[in-house]
Amino acid sequence: MIVSASYRTDIPAFYAEWFARRLAAGYCDVANPYGGKPYRVALDDSTVDGFVFWTRNIGPLLPVLPRLTAPFVVHYTLTGYPRLLEISTIAAARAVAQMRDLAAVYGPRAVVWRYDPVLFTEELTPAWHLDNFQALAVALRGAVDEVVVSIANAYRKTARNLDRAARDHGFSWRIPEPGESTLLLAGMRDRAAAMGMQLTLCSQPERLIGGVGAAACIDATRLSDVAGRDITARVKGNRPGCLCAESRDIGAYDTCPHGCVYCYAVSGREAAQRRHAGHDLAGEMLVTRA
Repeated sequence: MIVSASYRTDIPAFYAEWFARRLAAGYCDVANPYGGKPYRVALDDSTVDGFVFWTRNIGPLLPVLPRLTAPFVVHYTLTGYPRLLEISTIAAARAVAQMRDLAAVYGPRAVVWRYDPVLFTEELTPAWHLDNFQALAVALRGAVDEVVVSIANAYRKTARNLDRAARDHGFSWRIPEPGESTLLLAGMRDRAAAMGMQLTLCSQPERLIGGVGAAACIDATRLSDVAGRDITARVKGNRPGCLCAESRDIGAYDTCPHGCVYCYAVSGREAAQRRHAGHDLAGEMLVTRA
């Protein structure tokens, strides 16, 4: 079984101590985000084939990683977007340093760079994205071999939070049109390739172009490479077009206080901050309600 920690929240950045305690206990309970009873996920050595971590700051989890006996892959989101879109993420230089440190210790197959979601504003033009992407790719050369991108989707939470931020800060936003995304992805593809990286696109087969792969973010093959042995898992995506391997996610929505206004997993930062502040380090569950 592969454990995902977590595409619903940033466990490495905000819940590392809770995760460490649950790892020692050998299990955790997870609130069902769709209603129904909580479910238990085993975290013991005999059950877990690998971990996939999702984060914007791996720092708090670094002391825990040596305790893992199962292989792991870190999906590290780094966009370099302005503060009005990403309120409290760590500086790009610090994120790059963390990713390079991870690769130095665990190898470049253990780290995947995420540049997502891609959206347009008056400042975030196609030219801005290409220049920004190029600078980050240069900084990460040799540390990662894949960069996952996605074009923003107008999920309800995403649209509501972006609209609120746009009103508060006086900007407008939009999702790239198909023709625009084709040109942008081609430019990113070429810049990534020049830095030894494969550009892949997450769960958007209708936007794929030549030379851009379909991402499998929870990737049994990558985990196998990290482990040095075969890890098998059937493909069981979370939505149409998703090629992720089957996994159990141990996170909870509305618990990440980073404050990224485009986030699909948070209704509002204030609620996420309250839930984070109230979480029980010794609790079996990350939060007590879904």
